[in-house]
Amino acid sequence: MQATSLYSPHPAQGVVTPDYLGAEDVPWLVVLIEAFQRFEGRPRRELDLHLREELRRPSPKPKRDAAIHVLHKLCRSKRPPPIKPKKIRAALFAAAAAAPRRDPSTVRAQVAEALALAPEHLDTLLFADLPSERPMEAPPQSLTAHELVARTNLHIAQGILRRATQVELELKGNARAVIRVARLQGLIVVAEPAAESADYAVRAAISGPLALFRKTVVYGQALAALLPALSWCDRFALRATCGLGARSAVAEIRTGDPIFPGDEPRMCDSKLEQRFARDFAKAAPDWDVIREPEPARAEGRLIFPDFALEHRRHRRRWLLEIVGFWTPQYLDHKLGALRRARLENLIVCIDADRNCEEREFPSHARVIRYRKKIDPADVLSIIEGSS
Repeated sequence: MQATSLYSPHPAQGVVTPDYLGAEDVPWLVVLIEAFQRFEGRPRRELDLHLREELRRPSPKPKRDAAIHVLHKLCRSKRPPPIKPKKIRAALFAAAAAAPRRDPSTVRAQVAEALALAPEHLDTLLFADLPSERPMEAPPQSLTAHELVARTNLHIAQGILRRATQVELELKGNARAVIRVARLQGLIVVAEPAAESADYAVRAAISGPLALFRKTVVYGQALAALLPALSWCDRFALRATCGLGARSAVAEIRTGDPIFPGDEPRMCDSKLEQRFARDFAKAAPDWDVIREPEPARAEGRLIFPDFALEHRRHRRRWLLEIVGFWTPQYLDHKLGALRRARLENLIVCIDADRNCEEREFPSHARVIRYRKKIDPADVLSIIEGSS
């Protein structure tokens, strides 16, 4: 698939946009899905050979190739063969070596019987570990051509980010979830508040250690993983500087682009956070646990606390940050940001195995050192005792 054939240039604006699939592509996508259904259980090479021919309905090749790629991922077999192909080949080679003059069909029948397989099933499984020989799975029964349009558009848009060397985001609503995904992917995010007159609340520049090498596969995959999370924002605009063919261009992806949405973001990053939220809600029914509090300013940057704890009747509010199993560099960065934010009513829960001195913590923060889990009673003793 040629990257440059799936993007439309707009010289006046100096940007390119993905050449998305639309309603006009639905008829040939229906034919494509039917082709995948007909080849269920047959080797992939037979389907690939069939798809080299033009479909019954005309289709643009770059878009067709993108849709085929998506369908192959959806039809990838997750069921292991009943017997590993390597074991079958080893048994065949051993039997043939033991009786080199025996008829090959007799050898196959002997091995099939020893492995409790029908001879024709043995032939099917012999090279089933090769991509071209794996039996095809049918597409999900719920898959429609319209859904395939959206899934293929997501694949096309992600192709931009796989070639990106620089990404800038403007976000409104659910920004924390996007930034969390970026950080879990090992990317570095610098977030700052947008201008008060802007349509967005947060501006973010995204990079990472691999950005130094540019165009690396791992860095590109990490950036591409951001895109499904963006669909859960109220509004977003993404600008990516990327290499498309022999040239560099700025590509834009925005709210309203017809791409398949990702799964709803997880409310908690880890089992530790999930357990704390559950245990604290049971232990303190008068306090609300807010998972997505508004970001806090820290010298022109934004930080995103893990939880806000708000009393239901009294106007009391605490922020709670959990620092768990992270690298020393991340810990230094996190504690430094918290110190610069100078937040009142802040609780920092830190893994007791982290050798942090008291002077490293924000001066206004209350510190809880925990092992394996955070005891809600320790948190309540701070927030109830402050009243």
